[in-house]
Amino acid sequence: MAALARSHKIPRRRRTKWLWFERLMALIALVNLALVLFDLSYIRFRDFYLKFVPELTEWYGATYKGIQPERSTVTYLETVDRLEEQVAQTGLQSRQATILLNQLQQQSIELIDENPFQVANKSGTLERIKNMMRDRIGTDSAKVAFRTFWSQDHLSQNPWSEEIDFFNDDIKPLMQTNYFRRIGIDGLPLDWFWQIDGWFILVFGLELAARSFYLCRHYKNVTWLDALLWRWYDLLMVLPFSAVRMPVLGLSRTITVAIRLDQSQLIDLQPLRNRINRFFISQVAIELTEVVILRIIDQCQNLIRAGDVTRWLVDAGTGRRYIDINGIDELQVMSQRFITILVEQVLPQIKPEIDAVLNHSLNQVLGQAPAYGGLRRLPGIGTLPDQLAQRLAAEISTNAYDALKQTLEDDQGAVLIRSLVAKLTDRLRHEVQQDDTLDEFESLTVALLEEVKLNYVRRLAAEDIEQLMEERYRLYNVTQEGRASSN
Repeated sequence: MAALARSHKIPRRRRTKWLWFERLMALIALVNLALVLFDLSYIRFRDFYLKFVPELTEWYGATYKGIQPERSTVTYLETVDRLEEQVAQTGLQSRQATILLNQLQQQSIELIDENPFQVANKSGTLERIKNMMRDRIGTDSAKVAFRTFWSQDHLSQNPWSEEIDFFNDDIKPLMQTNYFRRIGIDGLPLDWFWQIDGWFILVFGLELAARSFYLCRHYKNVTWLDALLWRWYDLLMVLPFSAVRMPVLGLSRTITVAIRLDQSQLIDLQPLRNRINRFFISQVAIELTEVVILRIIDQCQNLIRAGDVTRWLVDAGTGRRYIDINGIDELQVMSQRFITILVEQVLPQIKPEIDAVLNHSLNQVLGQAPAYGGLRRLPGIGTLPDQLAQRLAAEISTNAYDALKQTLEDDQGAVLIRSLVAKLTDRLRHEVQQDDTLDEFESLTVALLEEVKLNYVRRLAAEDIEQLMEERYRLYNVTQEGRASSN
């Protein structure tokens, strides 16, 4: 397949030389697709085609779909034609016209009872005919309406020309749409479209074989299977189908035609392909992000409800029902590390703020002492008490920091700190188990996670998709420009 990938990059001269052939085959494929779509839509839109191309529609149906005129409706319309001729010759009151009217009345009753439109799945057409005849006569019974319409009294009281024009203009075109379709030995309607499609299948089959042969001869390690897979879309053009059996295969040829038209430079589908890719990527990214985050939060909630987090907090470090993979108490190590960072890196940076807090606290405490207040009121003392308080606060923070740092650097001090952290961790585990504290923490944590889902994660589905897609397009375009400049 690597050789095929290299072969796909054909030099521009060779592409120009064979471009006429690619365009010719693309146009042939387009013609084939048009015929396929016409064949697939013939039965459904036969009535529509009859209005605009009646002769072609009837010829195609009789030749390739096994469609024949339905006998009872044809006989009915022939009887109407004979009646029209007879009235023109001998008048409506003649004996011959009376016989034809009686025949039409009888045929109308048989038409309603037997419903010859049902075979062609056109029972709705018969209902339209019955409704139109009911409205014409003004009755709720279709049989009464037909008998009345084809009676001498009705045709004598109403102008004959208007009534026969109503039938020819409104009723007759609907009856002419009815048909009978022959059935094959497999129990399915006959379909001979393969007689047309077979020639196209032969052409595209030969082309696919020639392309595969060329690739196998000119590139090493390329098998026939590799060549066929490289032109997989051409296989859709050589798979036989019919509108009755697997019509999806016919519609799938749209893929081949689109690819061929694009490759032959008759149309440019690159912008459309990019938009489709971006749309699906954006949709998948949004859905996947929401699902993954919701899944993680749901798992956390399930662990909390099941008590796994509680057991971990309580049993970690005790050796009970807890699997330790490295022999290290991670909480204790992290706590010690946190204290080290706090003392060596954080406290020196916030010493001025600590001094200010201590100074304020000393002033509050000393201000309540009567001697300190009297000292501040002595003449010449001024701000000396405040300066003393500031100096004292600075000394306290400095001495406390130095003592804490020396304790961490000293081996015995480090042991004492570790002991303090261990004791603090044990007491914390013990105390949180008192007074239903863990249960309260569990319920609050589950509620908090539920609020996160409702307020933040679910909001992803309500975000403006166009805004997200626009952002993705912007990033995509920047990436493409960067690649183009690097090349």
